[in-house]
Amino acid sequence: MTPGRVVIALGGNAMTGPDGSATPGAQRDAIAAACPHVAAVVATGVQVVLTHGNGPQVGNLLVKNELAAHEVPPVPLDWCVAQTQATIGFTLADELDAALAGRGLPQRTAVLVTRTVVDADDPHFREPSKPVGRFLPREQAERSMAHGQVWEDRGERGWRRVVASPDPKGVVDVPAVEALLTAGFVVVCAGGGGVPVVDDGTGGALRGVEAVVDKDLTAALLARELDAATLVIATDVPNVLVGYGTPAARPLGRVTPAELRAHAAAGEFARGSMGPKVEAALRFVDGGGARAVVTSLQFIADAVTGDVGTVLTAS
Repeated sequence: MTPGRVVIALGGNAMTGPDGSATPGAQRDAIAAACPHVAAVVATGVQVVLTHGNGPQVGNLLVKNELAAHEVPPVPLDWCVAQTQATIGFTLADELDAALAGRGLPQRTAVLVTRTVVDADDPHFREPSKPVGRFLPREQAERSMAHGQVWEDRGERGWRRVVASPDPKGVVDVPAVEALLTAGFVVVCAGGGGVPVVDDGTGGALRGVEAVVDKDLTAALLARELDAATLVIATDVPNVLVGYGTPAARPLGRVTPAELRAHAAAGEFARGSMGPKVEAALRFVDGGGARAVVTSLQFIADAVTGDVGTVLTAS
């Protein structure tokens, strides 16, 4: 284990405006607000690897696919993930370099378009369930279904596309991340869970597939493969809550895997929000990580050096 190495997973609130807006200006403003918190972590002297979400950005590309399909061929999901990794990555690099320089720190940022291996036989390919893109009326959704896409009726809001979200099995580009860390860079990688790829069965060659990988699960895997001591999952609340939405709601502080797993089994964490973050924290610690922390963005430096947020340790 590398004690001075931290993987930080930035949530979607660090990539979009307060109202969820994903205009270029709103995204840059949100990223600019997030980067001083990341720079504060770098200032503690640890090596930092940064991952991020990309849901709204991929959603925007899918809308462009729909609207421009009669003019240019739509691009597949793996291309969408790669494009958004690069766009968010260079924006993070610009803003984080400025935040690092503002603190008088010598480190600078390197961005790596990153691939994540998934199993071609993962059951999620047979039963896609991850919602992506915008809601559409039934007649418009049916036109997309005629081209092989899977859509679900989501009630009053309309129909929404669902895609495969297979389990991450390995991060292809970990050696490159290691080299960049050794050279002194803060590394931005594995955005949006990484570009999903499978072994094409021809001797180790890889090819992209139509899927999206959960960003927090990939962050946990990346942290293990990098032998990081700490995984910090930044979200929009200071702690994981149990009893959410009820008068009995309470924050979780320091917890053991058994305690957190019991809460998950009791249905405390929603599948589309806190559930993946809790699962990622559990996977990291179960796999040998020293500690995982789920907390809000403004507390991530304290999460590395202190005892804030929901802290999961092996004992």
